[in-house]
Amino acid sequence: MALKFSFPRICIALGVPDTTKLMERALREAAAGESFLEFRLDYLDRPEGGCAVIRDFLKRHPECLILATCRRHQNHGKFNGSIESQISVLDAAVEAGARAVDVEIESAEAAPGRLAIFQGRAKVIVSYHNYETTPKMDTVLRRLQKVPADAYKLATTARKPSDVGRVLELGRENPRVPLVLLAMGETGFPTRVLSASFGGLFTYAAPLSMDGTAAGQVSAKQLRHFYRVDKITKSAKVFGVIADPVRHSISPAVHNRAFQSRRVDAVYVPMLVAPAQIKDLFALAESLPLSGFSVTIPHKQRVMRYLDHIEPAARRIGAVNTVWRKAGKWRGANTDVDGIKGPLSRRLRLAGASVLIAGNGGAARGAVCALSDAGARISICGRNPDRVRSLAKLFNAEALSIADARKRDFDALIHATPLGMFPHSDGCFFADRIPGEVVFDMVYNPMETLLLKHAKQQGKQVIGGIEMFIEQAVRQFEIWTGDAAPRAAMEKAALEALEHPM
Repeated sequence: MALKFSFPRICIALGVPDTTKLMERALREAAAGESFLEFRLDYLDRPEGGCAVIRDFLKRHPECLILATCRRHQNHGKFNGSIESQISVLDAAVEAGARAVDVEIESAEAAPGRLAIFQGRAKVIVSYHNYETTPKMDTVLRRLQKVPADAYKLATTARKPSDVGRVLELGRENPRVPLVLLAMGETGFPTRVLSASFGGLFTYAAPLSMDGTAAGQVSAKQLRHFYRVDKITKSAKVFGVIADPVRHSISPAVHNRAFQSRRVDAVYVPMLVAPAQIKDLFALAESLPLSGFSVTIPHKQRVMRYLDHIEPAARRIGAVNTVWRKAGKWRGANTDVDGIKGPLSRRLRLAGASVLIAGNGGAARGAVCALSDAGARISICGRNPDRVRSLAKLFNAEALSIADARKRDFDALIHATPLGMFPHSDGCFFADRIPGEVVFDMVYNPMETLLLKHAKQQGKQVIGGIEMFIEQAVRQFEIWTGDAAPRAAMEKAALEALEHPM
């Protein structure tokens, strides 16, 4: 059944309700340089009307490759006709110029002989979709392979990190089988970046300025420019950030830009990991394999129990934000220390300085440890008095109530809580008088928090959380690669990501 052409690495999925919009979207994608488009004909009120769009579009852009899909309602599509009608629509699409068709396994099994009409005319992809979970992948592949086809698509739903690994492993375990591999949902996002490097034929992307046709799709621009999917090799190292939530993180933009600047064969992906899934994450780490990852809310303490070695400073702080594998062992460090001391020491002499730390969680603990070691005089306030007293006692610091802290004056204030973080940007720990001459807010999104705005109005010197973010990210890059970090490139990527979120 094979035809002599290869699929590009990214397919833009176009699912719109009328033919005029379908043509508009397709032309827009072609103008942006995209050459591989999926026309979801089942999204149209009259699916057969999409064939005329295919014909007219290809007259203008004969270089483009069209994949025609007309998924039935019974299989989570929008087409309400019979299987015979479905095949007829796809046949008309091929007559109009489509060079590939996607037929779901349920239709293929019900009418196996009908797929022969595409032989020599178009490539046939037989697809399996599971919108609930990720089942045993080899069992699904055996089912698909009972139907002769040019390629097989397996799209499952990732419920936990190891589901990502099981989907991708299928590609490496079956290098001679043409596969399209995806795990849907935010947890499954890494598969959209990594599938091609694990043997998958291509990945799907959302069209410009639109949502995709499946959960977890992002734009082709993001896949190309953030993640460089066209250039990821099979030997590329994989890094990531684990968090819950993770969608807001700018770490992928920053670290991928750093890898690109230093020509490191590596990619960095966001990984949604629920608090109860840390152990499962390490199953994914083995299957990818994962070379290292950043750790943020809410995992900085919980991840420590799964590491083989923790650096002394991180153990004192009781939190890890950087993990990497060395000689087969998982190691952990806390580069937040660098992120705190670096920016603050550029504004004042830390030894002997009076510093108020607002917060009593992991971030506050890191700040207390870093500044205590630097010789600063530390005071702590927070919303949980018991935790404030416990933290103060541990580092021989002063515990204060929030009310008492407001009455005092300090050389510096460090805000170490999530208050004011996007999307809840209206929060502010000190809404009135701010008791510090230098005000350092660890929150980096938004770049100017309400606290920093108030501080500027009161004539204070301010430090945005982006400085801390870059400082700790620079140290992470150096730990992972052993190379000097491209600081300027990382700063530029961070600012771009905050100003123009993808």
